[in-house]
Amino acid sequence: MLDRSTRSHIERELGQLDRLLTDYRDLLHVESDEPGLVDRTALSSVVQSFYQGVESIFQLIAKRVDEDMPGSADWHRQLLRQMATSTDKRPAVITPVLLDRMESFLGFRHLARHTYPFLLNWSRMRHLVEELGPVFALFRQDVENFITVMSTPEDHN
Repeated sequence: MLDRSTRSHIERELGQLDRLLTDYRDLLHVESDEPGLVDRTALSSVVQSFYQGVESIFQLIAKRVDEDMPGSADWHRQLLRQMATSTDKRPAVITPVLLDRMESFLGFRHLARHTYPFLLNWSRMRHLVEELGPVFALFRQDVENFITVMSTPEDHN
């Protein structure tokens, strides 16, 4: 079960992700073939922030529900896969379809954090920018379903 604090924290993070996509809505609607350096840098930041918010929710669930946070060098990937797997304490948080889509965001996050923005290839990040809204909608749906399943009847009052 989810305690109120954990549920509240997850809902707050979902709200922050929603705000991220709302506040940068105009930037995310790229109309040119390739945005300039400043816009690409900003788009990179939005994509990274999106995955960071997703990962914050995953970390919270791993620590407070699973009581098992990966600790190896590839913990980011392990955490993502952990959230797509049910345990004796909870159902899977995300579907296998969303897992596949999220792996691209994780890969980009790693690349963008370890390279200069001017080296980022627009053709490799364009699909992530275009997928941000649809992937967030799936993520929100999966997490809200998870919250519903993991909540006690008193939480619905």
